[in-house]
Amino acid sequence: MPTFSSMRDRFKSPDANSLSARISRAGKWSFYFIIIGLIAGLGSIIFHYLCLLGIHWFMDFMAGYVPPSPAGEHHLWAPTGRSFNRYMLLFLPALGGILSGWIVYTFAPEAEGHGTDAAIDAYHRKGGFMRGRVPIIKTIASAITLSSGGSGGREGPIAQIGAGFGSFLATRLKLSERERRIMMAAGISAGVGSIFRAPLAGALFAAEVLYRDPEFESEVIIPAGISSVVAYCLFCLVFGWGSLFDTPHFEFQNPLELGPYLVLALVLVATGVFYVKSFYGITAIFKKIPIPNHIKPAVGGLCTGLIGFYFPQCLAFGYGFAQQALNNELTVQFLLALAIGKVLTTSFSIGSGGSGGVFGPSVVIGGAMGGAVGIIFHNIMPGVVTAPGAFVVVGMAGFFTAVSNTPISTIIFVSEMTDSYQLLLPSLLVCSVAYLASRKWTIYEKQPQNRINSPAHAGEFFVDILQTFKVKDLMPRVRKVNLIPQDMPFLEFKRYFAKTKQHYFPVMDQNGRLNGIFSSTDIRGVLFSSEIENLVVMKDIATSDIILTTPEEDLNTVLQKFTTKNIDSLPVVEPDDYGLLIGMLTRREVISFYNERIQEMKGQQTAPQEA
Repeated sequence: MPTFSSMRDRFKSPDANSLSARISRAGKWSFYFIIIGLIAGLGSIIFHYLCLLGIHWFMDFMAGYVPPSPAGEHHLWAPTGRSFNRYMLLFLPALGGILSGWIVYTFAPEAEGHGTDAAIDAYHRKGGFMRGRVPIIKTIASAITLSSGGSGGREGPIAQIGAGFGSFLATRLKLSERERRIMMAAGISAGVGSIFRAPLAGALFAAEVLYRDPEFESEVIIPAGISSVVAYCLFCLVFGWGSLFDTPHFEFQNPLELGPYLVLALVLVATGVFYVKSFYGITAIFKKIPIPNHIKPAVGGLCTGLIGFYFPQCLAFGYGFAQQALNNELTVQFLLALAIGKVLTTSFSIGSGGSGGVFGPSVVIGGAMGGAVGIIFHNIMPGVVTAPGAFVVVGMAGFFTAVSNTPISTIIFVSEMTDSYQLLLPSLLVCSVAYLASRKWTIYEKQPQNRINSPAHAGEFFVDILQTFKVKDLMPRVRKVNLIPQDMPFLEFKRYFAKTKQHYFPVMDQNGRLNGIFSSTDIRGVLFSSEIENLVVMKDIATSDIILTTPEEDLNTVLQKFTTKNIDSLPVVEPDDYGLLIGMLTRREVISFYNERIQEMKGQQTAPQEA
C-alpha cells in the first residue's frame, strides 16, 4: 500500500512479509492515527466550547446580541435578556482584535490569519513541521477573535490545531519528513471533519486542498479517514449527532432548472473573485500600515464593527442565517447585504492579522448568494424553480469551490453538513463551472499548482520521471565519437587533441573493441612532462575500469553514475556486447531531456485551463 510504504520500510525485519508482522505494522500506524483523531477531536470540543462561551460573554452579556444558530447547534447558556446595544457591538471586534493580536504576535506569529494556509505551507515547504505552541495559541486567539464579533470560520483554527498535534507527535517519534507530513494532514482532516460533522469530507479536503489543480495527495487519504472518523465520533458524543444544518427535503427533478443553476455558477465566480481580491487587497494594505502588528487586528476589528453596526448579521460565524436561508425565511435584499458584508468583515477580521478560517464565511456567502438567485428565479419561473432553498445548498458548494479549487471535497462537505444528497447533480454542474472559470484565483495562496511544483515532492518526482525513461529515448542525443587506438603514441594524440573539443576519449584494442577510456584531465600529467611523452602510448593513460551504460538502462541509474563518480560523460554500449561502442552520453543532455519532459507535462496540465 503506497500510503504506508515508507513506514513499512522503517520497521522491516527478517519476517517482514509474515502476516503477524504486517498486522503489527498496520496496528502501530493505526494507533498513531487514532491518537491524532482523539487529540484533534478533543481540540475541536475545547475550541467549540470556548467559542460558545465567548459569544455568551462578549456578544450577549456585553452587547445584548444573540446571533441565531444552525439547527445542529445550540447555545449552551440561556440568553441574558439584556437589551441590544448597537454601540457596544461597534467596539467589540476591536476589543477582540487587541486581545488576540497581543497573544498571537507575542507567542506565535505564525498563528495569525487563516490557519489552513499556514498548514498547507508547512506541508509543502517546512517538512510538515509546526511549533508545538501553535495549536494552543491558535485555539485561544481564534476563539477570542470569532466570539467577539470577528468574521471567520472554525476550520482554519481547528485545521492548524489538528495539524500542529500531528506534527508534534511525528517529531516526538523521530519520524521522517514524509511521515510527519502524513500525520499533519491526518490532523487537518480530524479537526475539520469533526467540527463541521463531515468526516468523509474532512479526509478528502485534507488531500485535495493541498494543490490548486484537481489533484489529491493520495497517501494521506486513509490516515486522514481514520483520524477524521475518530475525531467526529468524539465530538458528537459531547455535542450530539446529526448534521450542522437541518435542510428541507430538496430534490432535483426538472432538467430546465440547470439553466438557473448555470447562472448561479457565474454569479458565484464573480462573488468569489471579489472575495479573494478583497481579502488579499485588505491584507496587503494592513501589511503596509506603519503600526505594530499587535495593533493591526484591533484596527481591522474596528472596521468590522463599523459594518456590524449597520448589519449585525455580518458578524461572528453567521451559520444561523444560512439556516434561515435554507428555510426560505430571508429576503433578497437581506441575503445580498449578508453576502457582501460578510466578504468585507472577513477581509478586515482575518486580513488584518486576526485569527480565523475562510471556509465558514464562504458557506454563509455562497448560501446567501444562492438563496438570492433562487428567490429571483422562483419569482420569474415558479414552475421551474420550485424551492429557492435548494440554491442555498448548491451555492454553498459552488462558492467555496470557486475560491479554493477543491470541487470534490466541497460537494461532499456541503452534502454532509446539510444532510442533503439529492442535489449532487446540480452541485456537480455548478462546482465544475465555478472551478473551471476561477482557477486563476484562490483564497489559499500557499497552494502549489500540483505535485510537480511542490517542494515536498521535488526529489520523488525527479526520480520517478527519470525512471520512466531509458537511454534509448535519448539516442538522437548520443554523440558519435572516434575511438583512440590503444597503441597510439602520446605525441600523435597530442596533435589530435589540439584540434578537437572532445573531453572523454574511449580507447579500442587491435580488434576495434572498447577496452578503456580517459578524459582530458587524465592527460594533464603527461602533457606537461616532455621527458616522458615520447615513451607513453594511450593504453598507459586509459583506465580499463569503465563506467558505462546501455540503451535499456533508466535515466535515474544513469544520473546516479554521473553524480557518484563525478563524471560528465558515459560510453553507451550494446546491451549484449559491452565492447561495441554506440556513442557518448553527457550529463547535460540527460538534464536537458528531463527539463523538456517537465515542461511538456506542465503544458499538458495547463492546456485545459488556458482553453
